[in-house]
Amino acid sequence: MTPFDDDLEIEHEKIAENAQELYDEGIRTFLATANISEYHSLSASERVDVAETSVEALPSDACVLAGVGGSTHNAMELIEAYDRIDVDAMMIMPPDHTYLHEQGLLEYYRDLASVTESPLVPYVRGFDPSVDYLTSLTRVDGVVGIKYALKDPVKLGAAVEAGADDVVWVDGLAEPYAVSYWAEGAEGFSAGVSNFRPEIGLELFDALSEGDWERACELRNICLPFQNFRDETGQDNAIAGAISVSAVKKGLELAGLHGGNVREPIRTLQPEEERKAERLYNQLEDDIESLIN
Repeated sequence: MTPFDDDLEIEHEKIAENAQELYDEGIRTFLATANISEYHSLSASERVDVAETSVEALPSDACVLAGVGGSTHNAMELIEAYDRIDVDAMMIMPPDHTYLHEQGLLEYYRDLASVTESPLVPYVRGFDPSVDYLTSLTRVDGVVGIKYALKDPVKLGAAVEAGADDVVWVDGLAEPYAVSYWAEGAEGFSAGVSNFRPEIGLELFDALSEGDWERACELRNICLPFQNFRDETGQDNAIAGAISVSAVKKGLELAGLHGGNVREPIRTLQPEEERKAERLYNQLEDDIESLIN
């Protein structure tokens, strides 16, 4: 997450403190300047500064991925800037073009790979690609992983089966989809409530790795109420998921970490939403205490 102060300036020291706390809890892979980091509300120079804060705050055995997007030229410049600050890998943000062509998108990834030796992790979200496209994506030089955030486990399974064996598929829809996507070949998942209660994500990862499906489902279910809250529209709004970032930032604050404010077009939680977040967090805390501790 990217905490902002009351003037909506970035609080870098709080990013560092969050990263260090999560590392101490056992997290080793960090996504800087991603969707949940409010990537699109950051300038290019801010993205580099935010990523650098995480790189400098974390020990060398932590892996920091930084988000990259936009035009080919701008994305190349951002990748080169990330390389200068020793980011470990690049997550290529979902394409935001209205009109897409699968072959053009593959060429975009090839162009980005041409300017770096750093690994690339494309983020697949917001459009409905073919299995052939996903399979081809695994064979782009430099692509080592794919963050898959489509609500289609069948397509995931088909792509995993047909794709290159050395590419890691990651469930990009967080804990709620971790069990079903793991069964289709995913080997990891992005954090939802694990952003502020990392022990649940670590326990879930262990359960999945060990094939303990019953425990994995129990841990997944603990996360569902808060994750479902993140999918809500919020007040005076019809767009689903509008409070997703604000909800996680509230979770950080309730867990004793740093959430901070949000920048437009995201809106902070309203009083009623804050009260609901607190109730759900307390329920989550009780469930974690009974199942994990």
